[in-house]
Amino acid sequence: MAALRAVRLDLHVHTVLSPCAEIEMIPPLIVRRAREVGLDLIAITDHHASENVAAVQRAAAAVGLAVLPGMEVQSREEAHILCLFDTLEQVALWQQIVYDSLPAVRNRPEVLGAQFVVDETGDYVCENERLLLTSTALSAEEVVAQVKELGGLAIAAHVDRPSFSLLGNLGFVPKGLALAGLEISARGDVARLVARYPGIEGWPLIRSSDAHCLADLDARTEAVLGAPTVAELALALRGAEGRSIAPVT
Repeated sequence: MAALRAVRLDLHVHTVLSPCAEIEMIPPLIVRRAREVGLDLIAITDHHASENVAAVQRAAAAVGLAVLPGMEVQSREEAHILCLFDTLEQVALWQQIVYDSLPAVRNRPEVLGAQFVVDETGDYVCENERLLLTSTALSAEEVVAQVKELGGLAIAAHVDRPSFSLLGNLGFVPKGLALAGLEISARGDVARLVARYPGIEGWPLIRSSDAHCLADLDARTEAVLGAPTVAELALALRGAEGRSIAPVT
C-alpha cells in the first residue's frame, strides 16, 4: 500500500497558450510561484490545448512539484470541464479529439489574445493559430465519457460561476454524468452554492485558482494521496482507501 501524505494542490492553471492568460504565465515562473505558495501538485489546463504541458513538467522536475497533463474544455452547452490525465500520450490523444471537434477558424490575437507555445525556460517556440476560445462540438456527456475512456478524470469547472459552468448554464448536474467531482472558484462560497443548488449536496468538491496570472496561484485544496496520479485523485474524490480531498477555506 502506498504511503499516504497530505498535499496541497491546484488543478486549474493556465499558461501563455491560453489567450486570456497573462504573458507572465510561463513555465519557470509558474513553477516558482507554485512552490512559493506551498503547492505540491498542479495541473496545466489551457483552453483546448496541451502543447505547454511538457515544458512545465520539465521546469518542475528539479523542485519537487508534480505536474499533471490537463485541459479545460468547453462543451457545446458552453460548460467548462477540467480534463486530467497521467501521461503526455493520453493528453495527446485527447488533444486530437478536441481539435477535431473545434471549428476550422483561426484565432484573432489582436482581439482575443495570442496563444504562445513556449519551452521550459519560457522562450517562444511558436504560436497556436487555432481559435481556442470557443465551444467544441462535444456534449458534456461526450467529454466526460471520452476522457474516462482514455483513462482520465473529468471535473466540472468553477460551477459557482453564472456563465461557462455546468450549473450556471444548465442549473443542475445531468443524471448519469460520470464526473469525478465539482470545482468551485478560489473564493466561492460552498454553503451558498449548496443552498442555491441543493441537488449537488454530497458531490465531492475541490477549490482551484483558475490561474491566468501568477498572483492567482494558491493552495486552496488539500488532499491525502499515495501519489500524484489520476487514480489517487479518483480515490480521494470518493473518500476511499484512506484518501481524501477538500477545499481549504
